[in-house]
Amino acid sequence: MYAIVKNGGKQYKVKEGDILFFDNMNLETGVEIDLPVLAIMNGESLVLNNGSVKAEVIGEGRARKVIIYKKLRRKDSKLKRGFRRDITKVKITKISA
Repeated sequence: MYAIVKNGGKQYKVKEGDILFFDNMNLETGVEIDLPVLAIMNGESLVLNNGSVKAEVIGEGRARKVIIYKKLRRKDSKLKRGFRRDITKVKITKISA
């Protein structure tokens, strides 16, 4: 059984026990949250909008650094920047259809 959930403008395919990295949600560790469900696939049947996915917040932190490099050829123009986004680490505990 797996589900499609939505968080932060993105969609994720999740199963029980999966660990995901969401955009920062400013929640304490150990808090249980309900995620908005788009669809649940239960064996051969597809359930739309009639299910729930519960997840537990494991912790918060920062993701790996992403490097942005821009270059214009023959213009002697280069730009290198990087950033690390804030994340919330979440574990899927229960999917019910």
